[in-house]
Amino acid sequence: MNKVILMGRLTRDPEVRYSAGENALAIARYTLAVDRRFRRDGEATADFISCVAFGRQAEFAEKYFRQGIRITICGRIQTGSYTNREGQKVYTTEVVVEEQEFAESKAVSDSHVGQASQQAADPTPNNAASIDGFMNIPDGIDEELPFN
Repeated sequence: MNKVILMGRLTRDPEVRYSAGENALAIARYTLAVDRRFRRDGEATADFISCVAFGRQAEFAEKYFRQGIRITICGRIQTGSYTNREGQKVYTTEVVVEEQEFAESKAVSDSHVGQASQQAADPTPNNAASIDGFMNIPDGIDEELPFN
């Protein structure tokens, strides 16, 4: 069985092309940054997985997917090879997308994309979240936490 399920963020907007011919077929290519389960030296690591979608899936990606949004895909791994201009054989591995959907709400996605662009403009660290992803609670808060 060849079945892949991934959740990650788009590294850039999908690249969409249309095949030649009478019945043009949309072909979308994008890369997903998929976080690894464990961190190395306190740093988050990710794998960058090449994906390709055809037809209606590709048209959907072109219309709605943008850099930074989190999506979930289901598909199959496909391998191939070709000879480049220098005569070297190049091997490829990509996920052929069969299903794709948003993995978070538009508001959360927009705020994440906004934070990413703000961090790129201002590289000073944000003290609101620690390395483990939880918010740091400042000392001196008089309120009780909202759970038992």
